[in-house]
Amino acid sequence: MMTPEQIDQPAVLAEVRAAFYRYEQALVTNDVATLDALFWHEARTVRLGAGENLYGIEAIRAFRAARPSQGLARTLRNTVITTFGDDYAVCSTEFTREGVAKIGRQQQTWVRMADGWRIVAAQVSLMS
Repeated sequence: MMTPEQIDQPAVLAEVRAAFYRYEQALVTNDVATLDALFWHEARTVRLGAGENLYGIEAIRAFRAARPSQGLARTLRNTVITTFGDDYAVCSTEFTREGVAKIGRQQQTWVRMADGWRIVAAQVSLMS
C-alpha cells in the first residue's frame, strides 16, 4: 500500500525529472539512440501516438527510424511529474509547436529497471 510519504520523494523525483528532460532533449534533436535507450527494450512496451499505435520496442524503433527529423522543436507547458515509491513514475505534459494550432499531450509511465529509468508505456495525442 502506497503511503503519502512515498509519493514524490525528492531524490526519486529528481532522478525522474532528469530522465524526462533527457528524453525531451533527445526528442527535439532527433537523438534516436538516446530515445531508444530510454524505452524499455521489451515486446510489452507500448507507445500510442497521435497517428500510430506501436506495440513492442521493434515497432517503436521502426517508427523513430522513419520519422522526419525537421520540425521537432516544441514548447512544454503544464508538465506534471509524480513518483510513487522508488521505482514508478508518471510524467504528463502538454506541448505546442510553432505554426501548429493543435495542442499536443504526452503521458509516459516510467519504471526503474536494473539499468535505470525506462519508459514502459507512452501516449501522445493532439487536440484542437
